[in-house]
Amino acid sequence: MDKLLAEISRCTVCSDFLELGPRPIVSGSIQSKVIIIGQAPGSIVHKTGIPWDDKSGENLRRWLGVNETTFYDPDKIGLVPMGFCYPGKGKSGDLPPRKECAPLWHEQLLQKMEGVKLTILVGKYAQDYYLRDMTKRTLTETVKNFETYLPNYFVLPHPSPRNNIWQAKNEWFGKEVLPKLKETILELKL
Repeated sequence: MDKLLAEISRCTVCSDFLELGPRPIVSGSIQSKVIIIGQAPGSIVHKTGIPWDDKSGENLRRWLGVNETTFYDPDKIGLVPMGFCYPGKGKSGDLPPRKECAPLWHEQLLQKMEGVKLTILVGKYAQDYYLRDMTKRTLTETVKNFETYLPNYFVLPHPSPRNNIWQAKNEWFGKEVLPKLKETILELKL
C-alpha cells in the first residue's frame, strides 16, 4: 500500500491542466474500515496537503460524529478523492475533479483496502461514478433515498458551507440521514 501511495504522490498525468500544479492528496491503509470518496481538494487543502483540512472537512467530521484524530487515522478512515489534485478555479467555484484520477488509481487503491466495511460517497461526482445508473434524477433525491444504497454505500451531499441553504431547505437531512450516518459509524467501532 505504501508503494502505491508513493506512486500516486508522484503522479503528474494531468499537470498541464492544473492551475497550481500537481499535488495528489490521498490517504488510507489496508486496514481502513471506512473510505470517504469525495470530489477534489480545494485550494486550502492543496496548500496544507491535508485532506478535508477546511470548513467542508469540519462539517463532514461533525456529520460523521468523529474527531480529527479518528478522521485522520488511515487505519480507520481512507480519504480518496475523485480527482487527487486541486483542479483550479471556475466561474462559480472550483472546477470539477479531473477525470484521469479515478480510472487510473481507484481500483488499485480499493483492492488494497481489504478491511473496508463502508464506502461514503460525498457529492455528485463520486455518486455518479460509483452508482452509475442507480442514482436518482437529482443529488437531493439520491441523498433522500440513501437507504437504497446501504450497506455498501452511504451517500452524502458535499459538506461545503455554501450548502447550508440546501440543508435548511431539506430538514429531513439532519433528522433522518445524519442520525443514521452517525449510528452506522458508531457500529463500526472506529
